[in-house]
Amino acid sequence: MTDIAIKNDTAQHRYEATIEGALAGYCEYNLLREAIMFTHTEVLEAFEGKGVGSAIARHVLDDARAQGLHVIPVCQFIAGYIRKHPDYADLVRADMRRAFKI
Repeated sequence: MTDIAIKNDTAQHRYEATIEGALAGYCEYNLLREAIMFTHTEVLEAFEGKGVGSAIARHVLDDARAQGLHVIPVCQFIAGYIRKHPDYADLVRADMRRAFKI
């Protein structure tokens, strides 16, 4: 398994995943008062199939939970990850789950 490092680049409003120092993917967000809205996730072509997207999703959702933030999964990748991993569904407010098919 490849070591994937993920950091929050607050200046760019995105979490960045790197492998051996090279940017492998990222998840863009907007930080709100009580929530974080994930807007776009992308894995660079050279790093597809290495688990980068899943690692990013796990990290950003775990970080949102640790910060006590609700999640607004506008990004279809993050919404799909939550659908596949229902233990994260509680991060999306109940009144918003239907909009994201969660």
